[in-house]
Amino acid sequence: MTKYQAVGVGNAIVDVISQCDDKFLSRMGIDKGVMQLIDEERGEFLYAAMENRNQMPGGSVANTIAGLGALGLSTAFIGRVRDDELGRYYASSLTSVGTTFVNEPVPGGEGPTSRSMIFVSPDGERSMNTYLGISTDLGPDDVPDDVAGQAQLLFLEGYLYDKPQGKEAFLAAARACRAGGGRAAVSLSDPFCVDRHRDDFRQLVRELDIVFGNEHEWKSLYETEDLGAALEQAAAESGLIVCTRSGHDVVVVEGDQSVSVPVQEVVPVDATGAGDQFAAGFLYGVATGQTLAVSGRMGCIAAAEVIGHYGARPEADVAALFRKAGLI
Repeated sequence: MTKYQAVGVGNAIVDVISQCDDKFLSRMGIDKGVMQLIDEERGEFLYAAMENRNQMPGGSVANTIAGLGALGLSTAFIGRVRDDELGRYYASSLTSVGTTFVNEPVPGGEGPTSRSMIFVSPDGERSMNTYLGISTDLGPDDVPDDVAGQAQLLFLEGYLYDKPQGKEAFLAAARACRAGGGRAAVSLSDPFCVDRHRDDFRQLVRELDIVFGNEHEWKSLYETEDLGAALEQAAAESGLIVCTRSGHDVVVVEGDQSVSVPVQEVVPVDATGAGDQFAAGFLYGVATGQTLAVSGRMGCIAAAEVIGHYGARPEADVAALFRKAGLI
């Protein structure tokens, strides 16, 4: 019996966003356009260096689930926050968009609620510096079977593989979902994450139902500079694969069906959350029985909306944008 149309499992992170130029990134030793894991001391240093901070709830899969909730699906998120100011803010922010935050904020705990300092350069590129805090303590005990096991769609975050207990939580959720008749999807997260867990991720491509990645992640997964060869191998091993390509056509392959979804190029204000909201639009299409082409178009519309403003979650009524485009 389906209890939720979509459930996410991932890191619960508060995003702190600031504008900067490339000279600032160089001066601070920040690698442009990637996510770096940092310790608490580095986090405090970068936080102090930020100007005109904007705070909002984040975390890759949580952003996707919030997008699906805003589109009207019944949604839940499994993640871990501390019972502190940021943790309470995070939990209430998900509830306010109609998503059930499954896990109560943890009193005490070894670390504070996780946060990511995101520096947005003039070209809209974002450079993320993430202190994971208590979210890295997520384990199988945090995954209720009556949530993951009653999900129509389960969306999992590749970053969970960075800690053994996170990997166990990931696998427990996937097993429960698929045993209950649901479909499990995963985001490859970023090329460095793929580098760290290549063998495990190749196994996931074979075992899970839907795999999202961008061109860099797919190339890293199969250790090739030939994207076509990487996608051909992935398609031969997986149920449904999705490849986003930063302003170029999105490639979607399921069995012998291959779809190229055109992307309307948009100058980004802030690229934070583009992949997350693409996944939200695409999974909304899957959950509501749309074709691969329509699901891909929905993903592109949702991504275009979020890069038009600061922050990783939609501000406009994305369902209305779908209706305007004649998709629903």
